[in-house]
Amino acid sequence: QVQLVESGGGLVQAGGSLSLSCAISGRPFTSYAVGWFRQAPGKEREFVAAVTWKGGVTHYTDSMKGRFTISRDQARSTVDLQIISLKAEDTAVYYCAADAGGRPTDVTNRYEYSYWGQGTQVTVSS
Repeated sequence: QVQLVESGGGLVQAGGSLSLSCAISGRPFTSYAVGWFRQAPGKEREFVAAVTWKGGVTHYTDSMKGRFTISRDQARSTVDLQIISLKAEDTAVYYCAADAGGRPTDVTNRYEYSYWGQGTQVTVSS
């Protein structure tokens, strides 16, 4: 079983920046990718970014490009998400997720991921 624990959320003013971290532990990690998703109140969980574990290839949804940066540290078993120029609409619970191994068809699809963290709240005040 893979465990994912997010940290780094909090309250930040609009225009500020934040760095979220996802700590990975458990059985030998064989996932193809680790993704970050977010869910605002009353909305569907949406894809933010993903990184392939071995190759470090990054994927972003178009609206997130430029303000969000995902990176992975294999030695520390962490995947970080840096967010700059925060906006009120970035307020959400942010989740990291990992697939069960093999190669997902679409790393932006939340249903491709089997392991999820508990989430960390990000609140942006305007």
